[in-house]
Amino acid sequence: MKKDKRDADNEMNEKKNKTLTFHAPDLTTRQELPVAGSTVRAGFPSPADDFLDAPLDLNRELVHNPASTFFVRVAGDSMAGDGIGDGDLLIVDRAVDPYDGCIAVCYVDGEFTVKRVRLEKGCAWLMPSNPKYRPLRVDAGNEFLIWGVVRHVIKSFK
Repeated sequence: MKKDKRDADNEMNEKKNKTLTFHAPDLTTRQELPVAGSTVRAGFPSPADDFLDAPLDLNRELVHNPASTFFVRVAGDSMAGDGIGDGDLLIVDRAVDPYDGCIAVCYVDGEFTVKRVRLEKGCAWLMPSNPKYRPLRVDAGNEFLIWGVVRHVIKSFK
């Protein structure tokens, strides 16, 4: 079957996703940061509080299963519609059971990718959230593993 330009571009862009980088969290240190005592309004400003609540440790807040949690740096833009962009840091928990609709790091035919997982009888669909990319159907003919479920995204604003 002949591939059209969109298929070729999609395949080339998906190959970029195999450059995901994986990191284990360093839980040997505590990094407690002060937390403001109330929420921050996204509408009209509210008076500032004169106190701070108890410190917040990001490791305790974001890493619930230390032995099975990894940080993964994203390469590519196939999940831009879900707020996941190039360079973002994902917190992925391998202890969480995958479920229909979860966003997960998946291993497909020798490459890693991050996609929303749609489970069907006999197959799964890996759904990008950027319309430039096509869904990927995986079945028994593919080497496929849901490597871990994305629990959080950390973004940096440049």
